[in-house]
Amino acid sequence: MNNSDVESDATLITRIIAGNAELYAEIMQRYESKLLRYVTYLIHDSNAARDVVQITFIKTYQNLQGFDTKYKFSSWIYRIAHNEAMNIIKSSSHYVDEDINNLPEARYEPTTADAIDNEILTTNVHECVSRLEPKYREVIQLVYFERMKYEEASDVLHIPTSTVGVWLSRAKTRLKRICEQKEVRR
Repeated sequence: MNNSDVESDATLITRIIAGNAELYAEIMQRYESKLLRYVTYLIHDSNAARDVVQITFIKTYQNLQGFDTKYKFSSWIYRIAHNEAMNIIKSSSHYVDEDINNLPEARYEPTTADAIDNEILTTNVHECVSRLEPKYREVIQLVYFERMKYEEASDVLHIPTSTVGVWLSRAKTRLKRICEQKEVRR
């Protein structure tokens, strides 16, 4: 295990800024799958999501000098990814949810029964979440799937922490209604 495996983001960033640019690969490794999952949920196109993540890494690297290590790096890089994803959504007059079933999954080793139950649950939840308005879908994604605290989600979305709570509450209410309607139609 080398040193960068246990270093905090802030320490890595400080070392990268000091001239150790090859450590940026560690940052990319830490955040690539997380950002890809997040952006795919936002824009529902895995190819465009990969492009957004690459642009995010480029912009992050280019602006690393301006990052203040007193703040959380994760919130900063998620915000850059968020902005890039929103640019894609705004530039597209109608975005097709063609890749909603190909969303990246979290890595773990389930039992066979757990995997089957999880697949059914995941499919149903993803279908319901995909029907939420973007701001509610985004807050659900950050808090539940990315496991961010309200403060971190607040930083990413540039909204007050209390608004994160309000949106999350509204999202859960809408999500429940959507899932119930889905069950009725079956």
